Amino acid sequence: MNREPNPAILYPDVAAHGSLAAALQAEAAAQGMSLPLAVTSSDPLRHATITSVVPHRHSSYVAAWHHERNWAFWGSSNDRLMICGSTKDIRELPQVIRGWAEGASLDEIRKTATFDLLTGRFEVPDNNPADVIASEWQWLLKEADRADWPQYQALVESAHAEPKLRRLYPYTSHWALGFAEKPDGPYTPSFVSIGSPHGAGDYTIRECWNGPALHHVTTAAEAIAIAVERIPADLLQRSSEHPVRGS
Repeated sequence: MNREPNPAILYPDVAAHGSLAAALQAEAAAQGMSLPLAVTSSDPLRHATITSVVPHRHSSYVAAWHHERNWAFWGSSNDRLMICGSTKDIRELPQVIRGWAEGASLDEIRKTATFDLLTGRFEVPDNNPADVIASEWQWLLKEADRADWPQYQALVESAHAEPKLRRLYPYTSHWALGFAEKPDGPYTPSFVSIGSPHGAGDYTIRECWNGPALHHVTTAAEAIAIAVERIPADLLQRSSEHPVRGS
């Protein structure tokens, strides 16, 4: 049985402070700053929550890994992940936490960070659907670029290049690409789900990710052409009334 290490053994420096929040606050003080952090009572040595002056920035936290000494930073806005990254050096976290908490832009936070942060989406304070959809496409494109999966990247880029699909909200399930009218799920009814091959193989077209295969095609362009043909007429009509962002 692969048991989790005792966090006090994996993170003795954190244990000495009594909680991850206290350890981060101590490190921040050593760097001449203070941080709005709270202890997570259920897992104080491995989890701390962050409070931001920006009201739509919430569900933000630092979490320590369970089997390896590493810390992950996650920041959400209007229930959507905006920024994330991980580091093995706790000294790199206070600057990022302060930027997020004090309302710095995502680009400002990324530029000042000394570890790699993914900031693909952009914030939409008023949560309007058109900008949320554009933000999600931006995130998906960046994620695909980093995925080391050429077929998946080609699929996402081909889908984004098609205006009829770019008006829709893109989402993935088990790495299969689907589309919805609005950002807020559930994403039903599903009209297409496209699975990408790893290495050799075909793109697989289904109505939903766990449905039977309807088509197998060799290129992303063919897969996207089928997806466009499958857009329901009423959905196509409604989406055509909305502006296409990010073109």
